[in-house]
Amino acid sequence: MKLDVIKLDAGKAGEIELADEIFGLAPRADILHRVVRWQRAKAQAGTHSVLGKSDVSYSTKKIYRQKGTGGARHGSKKAPIFRHGGTYKGPTPRSHAHDLPKKFRALGLKHALSAKAGAGELVILEAATMAEAKTAQLAKAARELGWKRVLIIDGAEIDENFARAAQNLDGIDVLPSIGANVYDILKRDTLVLTKAGVEALEARLK
Repeated sequence: MKLDVIKLDAGKAGEIELADEIFGLAPRADILHRVVRWQRAKAQAGTHSVLGKSDVSYSTKKIYRQKGTGGARHGSKKAPIFRHGGTYKGPTPRSHAHDLPKKFRALGLKHALSAKAGAGELVILEAATMAEAKTAQLAKAARELGWKRVLIIDGAEIDENFARAAQNLDGIDVLPSIGANVYDILKRDTLVLTKAGVEALEARLK
């Protein structure tokens, strides 16, 4: 698969050959769904907690006499049926993370990249570098290129000036190639890969 390479000023900078086994697959929604679920489950804090019957603070004195009231034989005000009583089998702190094989995660990333390429939402940038960290300059370039909700993936390292310029721009996110993931790719309207980013991803996924 061949794609045009552009510069930040929208000028052309030649072509690039993309590996079909990474960018040319027919995207499968079931694979993407499983990987996104794995990512979101891993990101959950799992700090949810409620007070159980043994956690609420009440006297342990018997509420009323055992017989003669015409009511049920209760011994504790902490029971879940009473107001301010403990919750029965409520949530407790735990990890929501589950396992997903490395090969399957890599396959999910391939399908996410292929989905963007197939939908025409993949842009190859010669380099994500700037002489100065000027947010206004980057905002103007993004506006002229039609980027609204965009993820830019660079090589092993991100240019410091470019990262600082993008920091305050809503809708532009920058990641190194090692941080490329299915959820962030699918969440944005446009995926921008630098030439260094393409090389790093192909080396990672081949």
